[in-house]
Amino acid sequence: MNGSPRIYDHACASRAAPARLAEPPPPDHWQFWLAERLRSRGEPVLYPQMPDPDEPRYERWAEVLHGELSMLGDAERVVVCHSLSCLLWSHFASRELRQEERADRVLFVAPPGPSAFVPAVASFRPERLDAGALAYSARRPIRLACSDNDPYCPEGAMGFYGEALGLDTDLLPGTGHLDVEAGFGPWPAVAAWIDEPDRRLTP
Repeated sequence: MNGSPRIYDHACASRAAPARLAEPPPPDHWQFWLAERLRSRGEPVLYPQMPDPDEPRYERWAEVLHGELSMLGDAERVVVCHSLSCLLWSHFASRELRQEERADRVLFVAPPGPSAFVPAVASFRPERLDAGALAYSARRPIRLACSDNDPYCPEGAMGFYGEALGLDTDLLPGTGHLDVEAGFGPWPAVAAWIDEPDRRLTP
């Protein structure tokens, strides 16, 4: 699938500061690793750095997302979201996604639950999510990868997001927030999913 545009929405949580769910991921994060891996084989990758990570606002992030999507061509579009950016795409799909902005595939990894949404990230709170709009935002069923002990989703992402929104879910037990602190630097399984849409995600 060389030549397929990829866009990676980032959002990385800090265990010491729950309000900072929007921190840019460090270089040893799996998203950074994945982007560099794909670029090394000539794949076009967009890796947006969202504004105001200390005080993120949905409206500003959505503006950036519109811009990034406008730069993608007609080849397959694969959108990979981690943490807060899962909520960015969810609200974007419900509120303002244009037909020409639809993705071919979307991956959600470790979306935070309602209890993680302190005032600093309140504009992303997971309220009134539209399962139909979310399904329309991608041409294939949206894939969710989550754990059963995510400190940022004690409600349980499999039930709160996967079952409630009808997402195709891979549960990875004991993997926390699926970030660097949980041991997710290089992640071969997600690279395999990029190339093989039916591949199940494993730790």
